[in-house]
Amino acid sequence: MTAKPKPSPLFLGIDTGGTYTDAVLWSEAGGPNGKVLAKAKALTTRHDLAVGISGAVDAVLQKAGTDPAAIKLVSMSTTLATNALVEGQGGRVALVMIGFAEGDLARDGLKAALGTDPVVFCPGGHDVHGNAAKLDLSALEAALPELEKSVSGFAVCAYFATRNPAHELSARNLIRDRTGLPVTASHELSAKLGGPRRALTTLLNARLISMIDRLVAATEGFLAARNIAAPLMVVRGDGALVSAAFARQRPIETILSGPAASLVGARHMTGLDDAVVSDIGGTTTDVAVLDKGRPRLDPEGATVGGFRTMVEAVAMRTFGLGGDSEVALEDGALNPRILLGPRRLVPLALAGMIHGDAVTAELERQLRAPNPGRMDGRLAVRTGVPERLAAGLTGAEVKLYELIGAVPQALDRLLTSNAQNATLNRLVSRGLVHVAGFTPSDAAHVLGSQANWDAAAARLGAELFARRRDGRGQFIAASPEAISERVLTALTRLSAEVILETAFAEDGLDGAATVAHALVQRAVDAHPGIARLSVALDRPVIGLGASAPLHYAGLAELVGNRCVVPQDTDVANALGAVVGQVRVSAEARVSQPKEGLFRVASGESVRDFNDEAAAIAAAEKDVRAIAAGRAKDAGTDSAEIEIASEYRVSTVEGQRMFIEAHVVAVASGRPRIAV
Repeated sequence: MTAKPKPSPLFLGIDTGGTYTDAVLWSEAGGPNGKVLAKAKALTTRHDLAVGISGAVDAVLQKAGTDPAAIKLVSMSTTLATNALVEGQGGRVALVMIGFAEGDLARDGLKAALGTDPVVFCPGGHDVHGNAAKLDLSALEAALPELEKSVSGFAVCAYFATRNPAHELSARNLIRDRTGLPVTASHELSAKLGGPRRALTTLLNARLISMIDRLVAATEGFLAARNIAAPLMVVRGDGALVSAAFARQRPIETILSGPAASLVGARHMTGLDDAVVSDIGGTTTDVAVLDKGRPRLDPEGATVGGFRTMVEAVAMRTFGLGGDSEVALEDGALNPRILLGPRRLVPLALAGMIHGDAVTAELERQLRAPNPGRMDGRLAVRTGVPERLAAGLTGAEVKLYELIGAVPQALDRLLTSNAQNATLNRLVSRGLVHVAGFTPSDAAHVLGSQANWDAAAARLGAELFARRRDGRGQFIAASPEAISERVLTALTRLSAEVILETAFAEDGLDGAATVAHALVQRAVDAHPGIARLSVALDRPVIGLGASAPLHYAGLAELVGNRCVVPQDTDVANALGAVVGQVRVSAEARVSQPKEGLFRVASGESVRDFNDEAAAIAAAEKDVRAIAAGRAKDAGTDSAEIEIASEYRVSTVEGQRMFIEAHVVAVASGRPRIAV
């Protein structure tokens, strides 16, 4: 009797974006690229992420008619960390600097990133060879009782901790013992030199821990409730997969997770080896380049929200441009331009769908006023995050926060001064409050190109915006339809500009300055003249995102090459999340503090050897073991490990002199699946 063939395992991909949560059910069977069995979307519910996740996944399971037990792997990507950095959001954390001076805060944007969050300086740290200065944590001990009440976590960075992490470990252990709060130490995230930028990366990681922790917890809770006993993976910023537990400790590595997954998905769906990939979402547009079938990586570290981190990720440029971008008007111009982003607003159509008359009644009231107001069409509402995340608010922030509730309130009634407007912006940056207003998504509802939310609220918002006046005192548009057309045209034009900016930057130019040049602007506009100019990409654009078919319809003529929008473009991130591999690395440094002494710094250990070959062999053995352990923690049982060594030597009077060696192990493999 012929044995019945085993069914092909099913893979569930989830992408939690700023506006939508996507889900896709994929099978390896059905051709060389597998097959998408079902896909679905649900609104991302920031107050309780499980609601949006369950909405998308339940819809997929229902469409496919699949037994949840058949799912053997769950993998997710997310733009939450990216969006948080772009929008300046995150928990309040304390930065502990060991061996640094206050002047170091001015380097690499660290002071700007720190904002009003507290910082503690302690003597200590090490030199380039790992030799210790005297450590004194008394300032940290004295500050902990007060900090414990006002921060959600700690970031610790010590001088040359990549060569000896002992002082970071001491501070980390002290903080954990006294407070029980999450602590991120810089050596855990990067082995690169550059203290202030390492501190910046550590600070941002600490801010993101509670956000990613809530996402993972929500997903795990949902899977358990549906009896899906499959490993949960998360896409990192370089497109690799890691286990959820791994991502919880290093959430900074999930910045550009969604875009990285979209690149994997774009290549999988189109088969194009060379392309510019532009992924437009609700909050951001992410642009990257595919070369020979692989995304370009940024070895210097990902730049998001204006901050250059030490996180190796796809060479992705993230712009605050999307369907939910704030629509504003250029100040002081006779014929003002439409400005979009970088801040995300809750579209009025979405707010109207959720809150009904509470939104439309306020918009109608404002329309009845004889003259337009500067706060027309803007409402504030609490995000619904846990109250503990509101720790550390100033008196003015507490007062305004208490006035804002779960029902949207019009800003013209809520705010009474410019100072309160600044206070509101700080609450928004902390992720405690949303502002609703007119967006390109509303414009699409007015024109009938989008119909999933409340079109009536969108139209009211468009009417209010159209009543704004130009430099001549005239209304800027004659109708809601007219202003909506202008907004969508502006979005397509700005999309072309960010794509060209990325292309120029990849060619080694100043991308923003080049695109802004009058000649390039004339070329994009196909401006008629005696001297005619043109600009064109050397490869096609792959347009991703649910709104790509709408916003990229007129893109080809602006960028001088075709634009390919795949069939499953709306779930490219979720699809990319399930077709990737686990990939982790480990590094060791071998230095020579004095002649004949070779010091190996690997992981959290520092050891000395009297022989160069023995030191190199120990470094290779260490990184192999560390990489194997990390690969297992990251979710694979079948990792292949490759080791590469780079030496710095000099020749003095014909004699070879060892300076330093850098040893790297890379472990990669497919994620383990449920049996």
